[in-house]
Formats: sequence, C-alpha cells, structure tokens
Amino acid sequence: MSQIVEGSPAPDFALPADGGSTLSLSAMNGKIVVLYFYPKDDTSGCTAEAIDFSRLKPDFEALDAVVVGMSPDSAAKHDKFKAKHDLSVTLVADEELKTLQDYGVWVEKSMYGRKYMGVERATFLIGKDGKIAKIWRKVKVSGHAEAVLDAVKTLS
Repeated sequence: MSQIVEGSPAPDFALPADGGSTLSLSAMNGKIVVLYFYPKDDTSGCTAEAIDFSRLKPDFEALDAVVVGMSPDSAAKHDKFKAKHDLSVTLVADEELKTLQDYGVWVEKSMYGRKYMGVERATFLIGKDGKIAKIWRKVKVSGHAEAVLDAVKTLS
C-alpha cells in the first residue's frame, strides 16, 4: 500500500455514520472536506479534538467545508459520544479498518513497551477537486482545529 501524499486523489469510502446514515466521500464532491482520523471515542485527546472541530464548525461551513471524524468505533458508539459532548461534526465508523488502511493511519503503535495496532491521529484536507491538499500526521490536539481552518481559508 503506497503512502498517500499531498496532490494524490483521496481514496473514496462509503461508511456508516452517526444518526444511522451512510456517508461517502464521493457524495461530498465539490466541497472542501476535512477528514480527521482519531483513535477512540470518549478518550481525552479525541474528545478535545472533536469539541474543537464542533466549536469551529460554523467557520468551516462558511468556507463550504465539511468536517468528518473517523475512528474504528461503531456508529452507535459515535451517537453516544456526540450526545454526551454535544458534538456537531459528522462521525464515521470504519469498523473493518479498510479506509483507515487506505489512508495509511492504521499503524503499529507502542505504549509502555507493548506494540499494538491503532489509529495514528491525522487529518487530511481534501480540496473540491477530490485531491489531498494538505496532510497533518501525528497530530497534537491543542490548536489543531484552528490550524486546519487556516489551511481551508487558503483553498476557498
């Protein structure tokens, strides 16, 4: 599997989303898409990131940009996570890990010397042309949503 780079076409997906819907990248064609990958619902970093993106959602929408979060959690878990923290961004479930692998964010991680597979926190900015405009890997949550918003402004 080749590493996705800026300028390459964004891999399409059609996956279950919160609220019982299905979301596909191709259905958002012509919009700027902020696709952020995160490890797990309701953990501290993931919650802070989702809250930041939800807070800035009106600013993204004003620039014709859609924010979508993706993790291996189920859509039902996403619904609980959204309700608990009053999140407004769309959350997509990739329980089969296919899209996570397509984007190269399902990686070997290490914690306390133990190796395991998990999601590398990353964000992909996809332009209206369906190509990757910018990639942030190993994201640090603090200030990240604002940095992504600044990048979106350069596209719109």
